[in-house]
Amino acid sequence: MSRTPDRNVPGSDVGPAIVAIPTYNERDNIETTVQAALTGCPGIDVLIVDDSSPDGTGDLADALAAAHERVHVLHRPEKQGLGAAYLAAFAWAAERGYRIVVEMDADGSHDPADLPRLLAAVEDGAEVSLGSRYIPGGSVENWALHRLALSRCAGIYTRAMLGLKVQDVTAGYRAYRLDALQKLELETVNSVGYCFQIDLTWRAVKAGFTIREVPIVFTERRAGASKMNGAITVEALWNVTRWGVAHRARQLRRLFSRGTIGG
Repeated sequence: MSRTPDRNVPGSDVGPAIVAIPTYNERDNIETTVQAALTGCPGIDVLIVDDSSPDGTGDLADALAAAHERVHVLHRPEKQGLGAAYLAAFAWAAERGYRIVVEMDADGSHDPADLPRLLAAVEDGAEVSLGSRYIPGGSVENWALHRLALSRCAGIYTRAMLGLKVQDVTAGYRAYRLDALQKLELETVNSVGYCFQIDLTWRAVKAGFTIREVPIVFTERRAGASKMNGAITVEALWNVTRWGVAHRARQLRRLFSRGTIGG
């Protein structure tokens, strides 16, 4: 049985925080990532969300939970995508009284030393804090040129279509206030891959949330294979396009209704 959190993040008044780490075939990375998170921010708990990894990641996660009272594991019956894993983590955390949930990759690309700054941004009043690669002080290390170009182009296209000012719209290292998350109609989210991050950013902007970007250095994974594939890219392109078209259509309707166009 999972315990109810009984402590706050040191120096914070925002309540207990948990770091959600989705895994699928991350046996070579998960132990190092979890240990670094626990050391880098002693006030947080960790939730490993494993989608029945065939490489035994789930068994290793159970061993980590047995060794550390701050580590918990949520086993899911099959691989269902990043979005579903995070939604399950959000629900798990909310049921147990956590007030902040942090998204973190299992592969070592997100530096746990940045956790205190992400949490501090929420403490300072943001509903969402993003670990941003694309603002001053942020950067990407050891990525192939085509991966960096794809990420930057995706960001430019998304910001143009949706009118967003957020620089790193696909950022996967982020912290949310759970009470704010619950206002985003999460039951209607069906984004599967990395488009999930764009989806929640877009919803947060429309909800009027304060979003703070915190510069981070993103480093290519330590081991294992990236989960990025063509289907994930197509999903993001399709969703952003249809959201953008609907957004621009609403803007035009408002202009016509005010008599700004054609008056």
